[in-house]
Amino acid sequence: MLWVDKYRPKTLAQVIVHEEIAQNLTKLVTEQDCPHLLFYGPSGSGKKTLIMALLRQIFGPSAEKVKVENRNWKIDAGSRTIDLELTTLASTNHVELSPSDVGFQDRYIVQEIIKEMAKNRPIDTKGKKGFKVLVLNEVDKLSREAQHSLRRTMEKYSASCRLILCCNSSSKVTEAIRSRCLNIRINAPSAEQIVKVLEFIGKKEGLQLPSGFAARIAEKSNRNLRRAILSFETCRVQQYPFTSNQAIPPMDWEEYISEIATDIMKEQSPKRLFQVRGKVYELLIIASLQRLS
Repeated sequence: MLWVDKYRPKTLAQVIVHEEIAQNLTKLVTEQDCPHLLFYGPSGSGKKTLIMALLRQIFGPSAEKVKVENRNWKIDAGSRTIDLELTTLASTNHVELSPSDVGFQDRYIVQEIIKEMAKNRPIDTKGKKGFKVLVLNEVDKLSREAQHSLRRTMEKYSASCRLILCCNSSSKVTEAIRSRCLNIRINAPSAEQIVKVLEFIGKKEGLQLPSGFAARIAEKSNRNLRRAILSFETCRVQQYPFTSNQAIPPMDWEEYISEIATDIMKEQSPKRLFQVRGKVYELLIIASLQRLS
């Protein structure tokens, strides 16, 4: 298991970087029913980690028992039937998906999945919540039509379904949606916070981590915690004991892009164009798989 998954906080109490936000979320869940939430902030800032910890706080360990499904929908759009396929992550209490993956037909997915969840409302027994949660990723990439549809649907089914929205930029989300959610800004971690996490992982792994080397990893990560942890693990595989001036290798996708750029510069021909296109497709597939993990 990769360190980025192995040491991902499972509960809000384990969160290191955004402790104050985690404490406020704990109070929110304890004191009242959870409202619709909008988490926004740069990639690698910890939005998904906080969301998963929040789900566990609400539903317990069952929120971690997720499975990947390729879902198919047949949607009646008046004069025609639309076939849509989308990959989802689901537990008994929540569903996570990225509606923007289906392009301009995203509004149909938003409507259908919320209606489906509302029909299967869980029974509130033994203190468990009587609602399900829908986690929507990349809501800033939804079409305007999908966002208008989302606003109407979240109002209609608010009694049986809570929405947790996740995006990089809240400015691309309509005011109508933002005003119906508790907006939570997740800032990119500082270099000092990243070093603290790296030192925590190093201690758990029984590693001697020079402070200068940890600072260099944090600096090169551009305040992306996920990237910093992945780089740390890669360095451990390549060389240990660590040294302060040890080289920090680029990410796999960065090397791949560099190879593509080199191929383009070396030769401009139909054959090379075909080869480069294949590599770009592979890169997109890798990016999609990493987003689901």
